[in-house]
Amino acid sequence: MAHPINNILEQGLRANRICSLRKGNIIELPEAGDLIITGDLHGHLRNLERIKAFADLDQHPNRHVILHEIIHGGPQTATGGCLSYRALAQAIEWKLTYPQQVHLITGNHDTAYITDAEVMKEGREMNKSLDQALQEEFNQDWQGIKQQIQQFLLSQPLGVHTANRIWFSHSLPADRLYEQFDPQVFNRDLTLSDCVKPGSAYILTWGRRMSQGLLDRLTEVLEADLFITGHQPQTEGWTQAGNNLLILASDHNHGCLIKLDLTQPYNIQQAQEAIVPLSSIA
Repeated sequence: MAHPINNILEQGLRANRICSLRKGNIIELPEAGDLIITGDLHGHLRNLERIKAFADLDQHPNRHVILHEIIHGGPQTATGGCLSYRALAQAIEWKLTYPQQVHLITGNHDTAYITDAEVMKEGREMNKSLDQALQEEFNQDWQGIKQQIQQFLLSQPLGVHTANRIWFSHSLPADRLYEQFDPQVFNRDLTLSDCVKPGSAYILTWGRRMSQGLLDRLTEVLEADLFITGHQPQTEGWTQAGNNLLILASDHNHGCLIKLDLTQPYNIQQAQEAIVPLSSIA
């Protein structure tokens, strides 16, 4: 018996692949409109609703929204299974309603789930926890749904680039692995080998603590002056991590988003002024 989530995942995969703004594994945004960037979501359904309300895409056809790191966290089954597939399904449904405006980007928990690699969060191995919930919710159909989730995650782009030289990806390569990172991963279809260490999608999504020297180097490689990422937990919702890097989180009550005008350049101070606490959104 087919479940509604089967259709959502299938349509979402197709929407990822045919988005007119997608160039290889990058979303190239137009010069007009504005952009909302969020931090890691990790199954936080209330904050997803706040992001939707703030974006108000019906009234803003030139607005774009970035979502990422949606799985692993949030509500659980009675036995501790991770129900974050529900947040993923809701995010995909939002993308299907606004396929050229909502962009789901690959995170490290995505690459871990794609490859069945162990990933810990708050003392739990999250792939096992998510699989447990799928088994409880979908019985004998759970493995097929898991495979569809994996295929959807593999179809996501890796980053977003804007004409006003802003770059978003879930993270950036760390200094110690940068020389193994191949920027051509942005220009070809992803494979499973890209998602395991030392594959370039793995290096991109798992990087931490980038030096300013590396950030300066990436301004040329990625043609950007301002970098915004998630991945590294932020108890206060955000932090500045260098002269041109902001790190955001959206998976708790102090989470935030940032809203940027696509028509103007930003320095790090101007970007900080554009941060919006999610708790301020009704």
